[in-house]
Amino acid sequence: MEAKEWLGEHNQLGLDIWKNKYCYENETFDHWLDRITGGSEELKQLVKEQKFLYGGRILSNRGLQHLGKKVSLSNCYVISPPEDNIESIFECATKLARTYSYGGGCGTDISKLSPRGARINNAAKHTSGSVSFMDLYSLVTELIGQNGRRGALMISISCSHPDVEEFIGIKTDLNKVTKANISIRITDDFMQAVKKNQPYTLNYTRLETGEQITKEVNAKELFHKIAETNWDFAEPGALFWDTIRSWNLLSNTKEFEYAGVNPCAEEPLPAGGSCLLGSLNLTNFVNDPFTESAAFDFDGFKQAVCIAVRGLNDVLEEGLPLHPLKEQQESVRNWRQIGLGIMGLADMLIKLGITYGSKDAIALCDKIGFAMADTAIAESARLAKEHGPFPKCNIQEITTTPYFLKNTSQATRDLVKKYGLRNSQLLTIAPTGTLSTMLGISGGIEPIFANYYERKTESLHGKDVYYKVYTPIVEHFMKEHNIMDDSDLPEYFITAMTLDYKQRIQMQAIWQTHIDASISSTVNVPNQFTVEETENLYMYAYENKLKGITIFRDGCQRVGILTTDSTPDEKKVPTAGEGLGRGDIVQVSDDVIGKKRKLMTGCGSLHCIALFDTNTGALLETYLSKGSTGGCNNFMIGLSRMISISARGGIDIYTIIDQLNSTGSCPSYTVRKATRNDTSKGSCCPMAVGNALLDMYNEVQAELGNQEPKPKPIPTKKEKPKKVENINKESILCPQCGEPLAFEGGCNICKSCGWSKCY
Repeated sequence: MEAKEWLGEHNQLGLDIWKNKYCYENETFDHWLDRITGGSEELKQLVKEQKFLYGGRILSNRGLQHLGKKVSLSNCYVISPPEDNIESIFECATKLARTYSYGGGCGTDISKLSPRGARINNAAKHTSGSVSFMDLYSLVTELIGQNGRRGALMISISCSHPDVEEFIGIKTDLNKVTKANISIRITDDFMQAVKKNQPYTLNYTRLETGEQITKEVNAKELFHKIAETNWDFAEPGALFWDTIRSWNLLSNTKEFEYAGVNPCAEEPLPAGGSCLLGSLNLTNFVNDPFTESAAFDFDGFKQAVCIAVRGLNDVLEEGLPLHPLKEQQESVRNWRQIGLGIMGLADMLIKLGITYGSKDAIALCDKIGFAMADTAIAESARLAKEHGPFPKCNIQEITTTPYFLKNTSQATRDLVKKYGLRNSQLLTIAPTGTLSTMLGISGGIEPIFANYYERKTESLHGKDVYYKVYTPIVEHFMKEHNIMDDSDLPEYFITAMTLDYKQRIQMQAIWQTHIDASISSTVNVPNQFTVEETENLYMYAYENKLKGITIFRDGCQRVGILTTDSTPDEKKVPTAGEGLGRGDIVQVSDDVIGKKRKLMTGCGSLHCIALFDTNTGALLETYLSKGSTGGCNNFMIGLSRMISISARGGIDIYTIIDQLNSTGSCPSYTVRKATRNDTSKGSCCPMAVGNALLDMYNEVQAELGNQEPKPKPIPTKKEKPKKVENINKESILCPQCGEPLAFEGGCNICKSCGWSKCY
């Protein structure tokens, strides 16, 4: 079999993802299949039928240890939370670095660190607080490469920590903690105080000095601040910590304690904990799709669950010596967590003609979820019969947990009571962003974000042309039924932006009933969604027993989703080459407006001179030269020439800056930023140049009367949302291809090239 046959000859994006992310040194598809399945014929068949795929780390790395590669097969780890001393704080950074170097994503919790102002017995006298060390961990995440990408990090803190308010606001500064997701561990007592509008005490006791630090806050006001910040910046996420602790197979095990969650929050884990991921593609278990006789294949699904559980246990065994830290090897050996999940849920419902979020959809998901949990637990018990239970297994404690009793049949209970379990954790739902994009299906439990995406191309004369790219399931259905316009699609083609948030929460809630770990999921909401609605969404999620939730509002300050608004800019950006023929270049006269900026980069100083048209303010030329301590002057000359020729050839400044912003991070730049904090905005020289050009361009436009000068941003309280007409120019772009990113399933995903921040 060839990859083209597997993914489809016309699925160029999927083929590119497979080749660039998962294929090792041009191996054939059959060689790849042998490598990732360990030779299992049952697994091979599931993969060939696109019914199951391991997580990205396994698809990329399994078998490479035999070639001398130091790589992990686990997607995610939780690093032991740092203790309240400088040695432990920096030891945590070391553990992060080592884990990233093996390819794993990490989570850690900073609740044990002293709050700002606590007394310490050294030269500082008072601590800078727990939040101050987040930039250190973010920096480590930025520095360590993982095959063309950077590590992924989650930092969490308890809602009762005195620094929680500072933690909530840390990422309202878009230049702070840029390489980490953040979440708050919210407890039941806090949520009850919110409901009753009661005061809530933040408290911390420093063990070394005995100092007690307390602060009383209004719980409802703090909850409003969490919701408001998430409404505008998509963070921090909420982790409903007591639900996480109480709904799993180990909730009665006193020896066990969750220490944190992984970067996308679908895996609560103990200190040093790790998890392997794999996902079943629900859409390919539909028989007779798009017909009245369409039905879900429960027998085939259960069989696939058994094969996948065994496959993940084989990988777990194989990967034991490959974990980068000894504490990780010990934790995995003792608890043996695996994470089997799903993808393609929205596509499955469309094939069955069922509306996402409807009563029928919830009822079907309830049946599938129970079948998945019951079958996985039973198969883990059979593995325990063959190989023994996980070392920390206590059968009495497991079989009396609420989760176990809710999700097992009598036959499964009998198996577990007799043999125990091979795994302490079995099920999770990960983002599956890259996997689902490769297969051309919906990710995780997410609804389809949109029936189509807008793509932009430029004509020879610089004019923007917009066209629709239909989501694969939509395109397939339209061709199958000879539909020419998406407005003629059936009503069950519901999207994230048209779905009522309560229905979205109810779908996640029914799946959480059957998932012993957690679910990585983001509720996408329209721009006009209010802060008050966000508060209601969070409360509704808590009341429906979700373990975690975050939202992404279209057009919020942390923009990043693809816009479905096809309205181009009404105000045209001035370009120097407007109206020219292909290959024509504008000649620059002496009558220009000049601006200059001195930049500080990782290598030293850099001088940037930009020349603009006196009538339109369009960029014409750029001159770059290094200072006495700067970097390579020839590189600067070459870069300035390319910027200049692009501007004079008709490419507008925003497009040029987008390209400069897609160049990635420079280690020397990052180190200087952390150690001296004097670098210009950006993370490498080209980015700094782009930011300087934009600053000078805006200044020129204001001087010419084309726009108001842009004042420095001042944080203000936003009571009501304002519609964003166009977000293309400020959108977060894919570092690989420069296209806007989508935020789905708790992760940034590129729909153009398949790049994903996660896995």
